[in-house]
Amino acid sequence: MSGHVAAIFRHPVKGFTPESLTHVDLAPGEGFPHDRTYAVENGPSGFDPEAPAWVTKQKFTVLAAIPKVAAARTRVDDATGVLTAEAPGRPTFAGRLAEPAGREAFAAWLTDFLDPEDVRGPLRVVDARGQFRFTDHPLGQVSIINLASVRDLSAKMGVELDPLRFRGNLYVEGWPAWAENGWEGRELMLGWARASVFKPIVRCAATEVDPTTAERDLEVVKALFDNYGHMHCGIYIRMNTAGRVGLGDAVTEPQPQAQPS
Repeated sequence: MSGHVAAIFRHPVKGFTPESLTHVDLAPGEGFPHDRTYAVENGPSGFDPEAPAWVTKQKFTVLAAIPKVAAARTRVDDATGVLTAEAPGRPTFAGRLAEPAGREAFAAWLTDFLDPEDVRGPLRVVDARGQFRFTDHPLGQVSIINLASVRDLSAKMGVELDPLRFRGNLYVEGWPAWAENGWEGRELMLGWARASVFKPIVRCAATEVDPTTAERDLEVVKALFDNYGHMHCGIYIRMNTAGRVGLGDAVTEPQPQAQPS
């Protein structure tokens, strides 16, 4: 059975607004383009841009720790590299995060916007280099959310969950609910590109924040465990071949692995 790509998103600044895409070019060993290439330190994190290495997300301004982050709407213009940020009652920010002055100005704007009790130390925008990305898992390259699984969880909870709570890169329609949890190590096709399923994604408190209202309103992680005995929603994949993936492209359900005879 095949599903298809129903939505594609990137998150240029970790924790901030998802940006919708019509297609993306993926390749082995490379991070998702322009996804989580910046993060905002909440006090010193130990991250060194000259020697990038994975740091826990709790060191950054992320939804799991600061729901109000969702109220800041950000967007990066590909042509100019300018990031704009808007928030209720605040002046609009515009600046290039590729430049030190732009990073400092965004950190200052964000410091004024966030509640003082949520700021543990000086905010500093840090950037990824090369293929490094500020992903929640150091080996998570591309994330896929099965929309049928989100609907099944919604039905169990008696609410309509916004799939963007799960902050995935690719959203797939047409797979059976929760089938993806059994695909670790198996290969699937994304359009004409091949990828291997790395592991299910363990969910955290970020999913409890409504991406529209910026309120922590639902115990999604608890609902996952109470209803299914796990805290997974979505999978990480790693690319085996390069290829462009666009809206509507087929995403095959992996075939069962052959059993030893």
